[in-house]
Amino acid sequence: QVQLAESGGGLVQAGGSLRLSCEASGRTCSLNIMGWVRQAPGKERERVAQISRSTGSTYYADSVKGRFTISRDNTKNTLYLQMNSLKPEDTAVYYCAGGIAPSYRYWGQGTQVTVSS
Repeated sequence: QVQLAESGGGLVQAGGSLRLSCEASGRTCSLNIMGWVRQAPGKERERVAQISRSTGSTYYADSVKGRFTISRDNTKNTLYLQMNSLKPEDTAVYYCAGGIAPSYRYWGQGTQVTVSS
């Protein structure tokens, strides 16, 4: 089993920045991908960014390319999402997820990000 715990969400004005963190515990060696998925009210879940734990290769949704950066510190079992130039449409609950490509098996409890205009 793997446990994921997000932190770092909050309220920010448009144009501002936030950094989300996700601390993983348990059998983290069983994961080969980790990522961030968001869900806004009334919208479908969207995979925002993903990183390979072994190679560091990344994926970004078109909606966040150039603004968000995903990174990981395997020594701390921690995943990060640096979010810059935030827009009101980035408002959502952000979930940390991990699993074996291409599927996520483990999910955090989510952290709310609210961007005011």
